Amino acid sequence: MYIPHLSKYIILSVLCLLVACNSANKQGDSLSQSDGFISDTIVEAKGFSIKHNKDKTTRINIINPWDTSKNLREYTLKGNSNEYNNENGIISTPLKRVIVYSSVHANIIKELGHLSTIIGVCDPQYFTIQEITDGVKNGTITNIGSSASPSIEHIIALSPDAIIVSPYQDSQYNDIEKLGIPIIECADYMETSPLGRAEWIKLFGELFGERTKSDSIYNNVVTEYNRLKQLTDNISDHPTILSENIINGTWFVPGGDSYMAQLFVDAGGSYAWSDTHTSGSIPLDMAQVLDKAHDADVWLIKSFDASLSYSKLKSQNTLNAEFKAFKDKNIYYCNTERTTLFNDFPFHPEMLLKEFIAIFHPDLLPDYETRYYKPLSND
Repeated sequence: MYIPHLSKYIILSVLCLLVACNSANKQGDSLSQSDGFISDTIVEAKGFSIKHNKDKTTRINIINPWDTSKNLREYTLKGNSNEYNNENGIISTPLKRVIVYSSVHANIIKELGHLSTIIGVCDPQYFTIQEITDGVKNGTITNIGSSASPSIEHIIALSPDAIIVSPYQDSQYNDIEKLGIPIIECADYMETSPLGRAEWIKLFGELFGERTKSDSIYNNVVTEYNRLKQLTDNISDHPTILSENIINGTWFVPGGDSYMAQLFVDAGGSYAWSDTHTSGSIPLDMAQVLDKAHDADVWLIKSFDASLSYSKLKSQNTLNAEFKAFKDKNIYYCNTERTTLFNDFPFHPEMLLKEFIAIFHPDLLPDYETRYYKPLSND
């Protein structure tokens, strides 16, 4: 007789518990939205997030690509604010005076129409933007020195609104941190998809007050990339691709989860290291590369060496002549000193995708003339 009576209490207790949990969940939801920030739509990129507030404040989180459970940096963007310090991460936008470490980021700033904001660069010898190289020569843009050890004196003298860097794992900015200048760590190169890396243009749109323009550029990139990718959807022939070359005893190939590997596949190729699971480069020796890719159909090489040829490639290492692509004279070479490849493709992967399709499947783009890669010289 007591069992039903006891059951009533159990049922009541369970109901109370469910109500309490539901209330707690609602409270949790309320708390998570109490700051008024709404997440922006990031489609492909995994390395950052953007949130907007009704008072036009923007929050940006840069995710640590080497430990995705943590943030690399957190920023709060406020229009015409002078509140920045290393503790609260407030940055006054739009940026008007910046130091840039990478030509890649300088190029996207140029595309957004704000090239004039660049007042200093590191390693100017690697910049191929004419306005930058001319500016360094005539003194309107300051050479800050090496990105590994930039001139603190020059940075202090310039008093930039921010310094835009390409971070590596465990990057340290000790002396610069002490200056209280915003350091914007753009780890776009660690994205695992071409469109994911390109989407970082939205971050630059926020920094330079060009949200609408950056969204439009990205949407156009996505549309063209997908149009080109559809050209290879139904092909039956997938040539095997070998990438890069041995330098100082080490051959760095793109990992199977890298955006470059994805480009090879989207262009209708079969990448020799697709079965590896890393988004970075894989260091190998000649024996390892020869073992896995000796029969690759197409060999792509990027280098500063304008005089590279088949004979020079063989003289550098006689084993280079053992690759099928060498024997078939099917090596394509990009002179990175003379072309704008490194400036263009990170935020415009559709341009490099078109290049690869034309090389792997010339019948699909018969009227296209490659702009970055050319057949390697026989001289």
